[in-house]
Amino acid sequence: MRKTLLITGGAGFIGSHLVDSLIENNNIICVDDFNDFYSPEIKKNNILNHLKHNNYKLYELDIVDYGRLERVFNENKIDCIVHLAARAGVRPSLLAPVLYARTNITGTLNLLELARKYNVNKFIMGSSSSVYGSRTDGPFNEEMKTDRPISPYAATKASNEQMCYTYSHLYGMNIVCLRFFTVYGPRQRPDLAIYKFTRLINEGKPVPVFGDGSTKRDYTYIDDILRGVLASIEYDKTPYEIINLGESQTVELAYLIEVLEKETGKKAIIERKPLQPGDVPVTYADISRAKNLLNYNPATKIEDGIKKFVEWFRENKKTEKVS
Repeated sequence: MRKTLLITGGAGFIGSHLVDSLIENNNIICVDDFNDFYSPEIKKNNILNHLKHNNYKLYELDIVDYGRLERVFNENKIDCIVHLAARAGVRPSLLAPVLYARTNITGTLNLLELARKYNVNKFIMGSSSSVYGSRTDGPFNEEMKTDRPISPYAATKASNEQMCYTYSHLYGMNIVCLRFFTVYGPRQRPDLAIYKFTRLINEGKPVPVFGDGSTKRDYTYIDDILRGVLASIEYDKTPYEIINLGESQTVELAYLIEVLEKETGKKAIIERKPLQPGDVPVTYADISRAKNLLNYNPATKIEDGIKKFVEWFRENKKTEKVS
């Protein structure tokens, strides 16, 4: 059934891929503020093909601006909101906690309130594995407490999950909060490890490694994440869910660099640095709930995903602006 979907952060990494998946058979409303966290030209490049499509509308605005955001709801009959807009990143949030709270918490509340006001019953929110804090007893399941976030970014995401529950409870909205685990792939943000390390290795520059390389992440390829997001749009069996979307396998930082060296054909120059405040030692998703509710079955091993990413990087490095 054809839907009209509002996708916030729709020009970003996950958002633009999601638009690719939905645009042929649905009406897409993209909201993005094209801020300078990284080069806005990257986002503009992500949506070049979308702008040519009759099913696509773009609103360049900040979700904190309630008045301008309400005009989007006034002008369109929206069936579903997929909320991916956020100030992202653990380390940058330590430097700008007020900005992170303003965008992530106030912006999300604006969307929930407008969804209530304009009777948009379906709401998907992009949350984060960072809400689990510095625990090491993985795999992490959705029943674990998330009351010990160790960065402002993580705290905003945990707050958003609670506000989503409140709106679901009070107003009968069907809400799914998706906890993403270290998503990577073509178009990913240039500040993230896989993109940054690939660029530095390719250029023969030092790769900053925080700690001894033993930290672990549950890297999840973009195609697998998209299958989970698309399934959550259709999910309606319960009014509110928090669901992990990960690969359910951990990869040590040192091994990640080995895989990148193999695919780039170059040796990394390692620059050791101390562990950073806010960084967690491990992320590891229990995906039992995603499998049960969304029929989610991630299929991309880290070696295959890195191979695809490096191929994309080589094709785009001459034109892609990186920060």
